Amino acid sequence: MHERVNDPSKEQSTLTADEQRQPRFRLQDYALILKPRVMSLVVFTGFVGLILAPGSIDPKTAFIAVACIAIGAGASGAINMWYDQDIDHIMTRTMNRPIPAGRMNPIEALVFGVFLSLFAVAIMAWLVNIPAAALLAGTILYYVFIYTMWLKRRTPQNIVIGGAAGAFPPMIGWTAVTGEIGLASIALFAIIFFWTPPHSWALALFRRGDYDAAGVPMMPVVVGEQETKRQMLIYTSLLVPVTLVPVLLQSSGLIYGVIAAALGVDFWRRGWLLWKEQGIERARPLFFFSIFYLFAIFAALMIDKAFFFPVF
Repeated sequence: MHERVNDPSKEQSTLTADEQRQPRFRLQDYALILKPRVMSLVVFTGFVGLILAPGSIDPKTAFIAVACIAIGAGASGAINMWYDQDIDHIMTRTMNRPIPAGRMNPIEALVFGVFLSLFAVAIMAWLVNIPAAALLAGTILYYVFIYTMWLKRRTPQNIVIGGAAGAFPPMIGWTAVTGEIGLASIALFAIIFFWTPPHSWALALFRRGDYDAAGVPMMPVVVGEQETKRQMLIYTSLLVPVTLVPVLLQSSGLIYGVIAAALGVDFWRRGWLLWKEQGIERARPLFFFSIFYLFAIFAALMIDKAFFFPVF
């Protein structure tokens, strides 16, 4: 999943050097390299996957599973910041992060990220189950090696292929309960997978200058604004029916179906207006709406779980 545009590290840009060396600011920087805003969405979708899974899990094990998902996501973010330190120096959105701002040694971030990765996977295997730990390990490796190190700087399809890493958390949550990957959990994966391109490319549209300066081949940089908007509309058109698959699988019911359909129509409408009109003025509000959209979709899945009314 792509990070949000409001990077909290910018809040420290006015701190003096002495203040930045104080323990509480060091701790804050260690928190920032975990990308907490991205982590919040990852944790929420992972938690929903756990709630929706058939069977039961005791609260302690459930908490451990969600914590491991959070730690694994944060670890991936730390390694990503270590690897991307060169382009983070260039991009306005990221230049105030702890590493490019000079508040943290890059090796610290790498060691921290690797340690947390190993810790999260080990605890998941020990206290939850091995299939969930294997999925978590695969997610971290996919994000670091496939997306960050291979695809991100080489192809405009970086978000499409690499973005799959952000779609695994609900599957991990599901597997933490059941010990196996279910068809309904694959549907949750697909929702995030098809959501990621319009979400990320909306950001790329109004941050195009950053990506261009850093040499990152995001879609607007490579094919231009209008083609990017067309691609966004295509993926949104695919996303809307995909969100209704849980209803077809009877893992969700009427409440979710109505909410997902209404949200999907609104998402598509916003994408269509962006594509139809000249300029990118609608890209920023679409980006923020997309974040709300995914939270709302997964919240609707939880609500429906509590008040299930079958459609078929």
